[in-house]
Amino acid sequence: MGDKANAHPGAAGRATAADHPASVRNVVLVGHSGSGKTTLVEALALTAGAVNRAGRVEDGGTVSDYDEIEHRQQRSVQLSLVPVDWDGYKINILDTPGYADFVGELRAGLRAADAALFVVSASDGVDGSTRMVWEECAAVGMPRAIVITHLESARANFEEMTRTCAEAFGADDPDAVLPLYLPLRGEEGPDGHAPVTGLTGLLSQRLFDYSSGERKEAEPGPDQLPLIEEARNRLIEGIIAESEDETLMDRYIDGEEIDLKTLVDDLERAVARGTFFPVLAAAPAAEGARQGLGTVELLELVTGGFPTPLEREAPTVTTPDGAAREVKVCDPNGPLVAEVVKTASDPYVGRVSLVRVFSGTLRPDETVHVSGHGLTDRGHEDHDVDERIGALSAPFGKQQRALTHCIAGDLACVAKLNRAETGDTLSAKDDPLLMEPWQMPDPLLPLAIQAHSKADEDKLSQGLGRLVAEDPTMRLEQNQNTHQVVLWCLGEAHADVALERLRNRYGVQVDVIPYKVSLRETFAGKSAGRGRHVKQSGGHGQYAICEIEVEPLPNGSGIEFVDKVVGGAVPRQFIPSVEKGVRTQAAKGVAAGYPLIDVRITLLDGKAHSVDSSDAAFQTAGALALREAAADARIHLLEPVAEVTVLVGDDYVGAVMSDLSGRRGRVVGTEQAGSGRTLVRAEVPEIEIGRYAVDLRSLSHGTARFNRSYARHEPMPPQIAERIREQTQDA
Repeated sequence: MGDKANAHPGAAGRATAADHPASVRNVVLVGHSGSGKTTLVEALALTAGAVNRAGRVEDGGTVSDYDEIEHRQQRSVQLSLVPVDWDGYKINILDTPGYADFVGELRAGLRAADAALFVVSASDGVDGSTRMVWEECAAVGMPRAIVITHLESARANFEEMTRTCAEAFGADDPDAVLPLYLPLRGEEGPDGHAPVTGLTGLLSQRLFDYSSGERKEAEPGPDQLPLIEEARNRLIEGIIAESEDETLMDRYIDGEEIDLKTLVDDLERAVARGTFFPVLAAAPAAEGARQGLGTVELLELVTGGFPTPLEREAPTVTTPDGAAREVKVCDPNGPLVAEVVKTASDPYVGRVSLVRVFSGTLRPDETVHVSGHGLTDRGHEDHDVDERIGALSAPFGKQQRALTHCIAGDLACVAKLNRAETGDTLSAKDDPLLMEPWQMPDPLLPLAIQAHSKADEDKLSQGLGRLVAEDPTMRLEQNQNTHQVVLWCLGEAHADVALERLRNRYGVQVDVIPYKVSLRETFAGKSAGRGRHVKQSGGHGQYAICEIEVEPLPNGSGIEFVDKVVGGAVPRQFIPSVEKGVRTQAAKGVAAGYPLIDVRITLLDGKAHSVDSSDAAFQTAGALALREAAADARIHLLEPVAEVTVLVGDDYVGAVMSDLSGRRGRVVGTEQAGSGRTLVRAEVPEIEIGRYAVDLRSLSHGTARFNRSYARHEPMPPQIAERIREQTQDA
């Protein structure tokens, strides 16, 4: 770790294939948009010697998968991988989006990584969504560290931000969130701001000066020593509290000087098991410099304090038919079990899959089994297919560095897996396996689309299929009731990116149209109708008369047809014709064009002709009878009502409940959910929550989540129903 007395940069450069899981570190960067994650990735790559200047790889490309202009835009909305070598270790750095709309990319990064670096801006602080991700990591025991950026800001205060992080992340034990280094500032400029010029290691008490653009050891000034000593004592106490040696605290209190190696070893063990969370500082390198402030210390923390893939328990593995299967943790010689954590389409090489190998070894040109199950509700059919993989590579800028293999614990890009989708499992073709999928957020913002032209219509289905194959947080719905194609997204930015990819990547122009909810109609009371279909225009005529009674039924009853004809007034062979006619008309609607539900239709009487009656005639008569019954009755327009649960911080409960009431919602209960949050349960008309995913995020500053499920259809208020009928007539 950077505080080790003998710390040194060691060998550095661009990553190659790892030969043993113990030499691999997989770390994901987490933080809100603008916290400085991607800048930090570039600074780490520069320090490791993977780039020769910020933002540029050695062969002239960019760190991103795109050119310079696209790099600045695209990197914020998708997961990217930058592998580097440092001191004999391969570090796979996963940069995740900071926008809440792309939390699916973040979850994929968490799945692929073994530890997380939470990037916090010294000028902006910790937002609610970052707190929620911290809790997710805590639930699975993922090791975490905190990196404070933007120290160059005039408002930056490292000590204050460290306290903020301890309050936000250390709810159970604030003393488990402590700095390993203290930033040192130079002389104040004309604006009164003193720039950060170096770091002091609190355990070793060594000062590293970065003011020259290179990391050089220096001596702390006399005025700095009291601050260093106070922070050092607190850090030592925090480390000792996590130590497995129960005598260490007593020895320290008695005045014994604890050996530095003992402290560092205990620190590394506490970080690796997810019970201690060091705070570090980082800043990008100055123009022409080779090292950014704190980047060496970060790389040493990752290699020395974060766990190897050998220490991570693999997700549950089964056969495709669900039988349990034991797989040894991270064994390069074990059965192949790998997972597609990201899918992208490259205009030159086609589909590229980013894969994390959990067991076995993946090699180029071998045939693997591709298995994907459990996402049929999102437009992903279950699939099991054998495919021959193409080249293996490590991504770096626009270049893909060829790899000879990818062992358990490592990540690589795989070309030409044409059927593989994000979340799929790769295994040996003669030993097919399936990994339990990671938790994916439910997309709750509907985007109704239609092809812009006939040419686009021909390409739309294929484009949408590729889109959802890349992004399992997007759900594709072909709504049979409204006849709309609906993309369910996580937010407006997510929807915008989907439209942009359809247009630019797949050449499909679409128009966004108003989203429709599935309305219904029903009778408010009993009514009767007579259908008379009699025509004679020469030749074979048409003759059918039927009389029906319609009455409402309880919610969820559907349509019930009852035959009460006596005396053969309607011949037995034509009674199914009447039923077919009324059911067909019910599906079309009787008032505003929405399907009729929850009624009993009773056939009471009728007349037939021995020659002119027919199946078609009685179908028509049945439909006419239902329309006549509706004309003399009061028809309710029914709207779908959703059961909504909102998990929200206690500070926003009142605002959320008030907002739900304003949407014609009924709050049916609240309950404490722990960690200062409340679960609000409500029933809300679906027509009122089309944009609730966006509005709730704004209302709660990104700290609330909600789920929705269909409950039932209920009568719509008369004034709203009338407005809907008028809109239907105008259309």
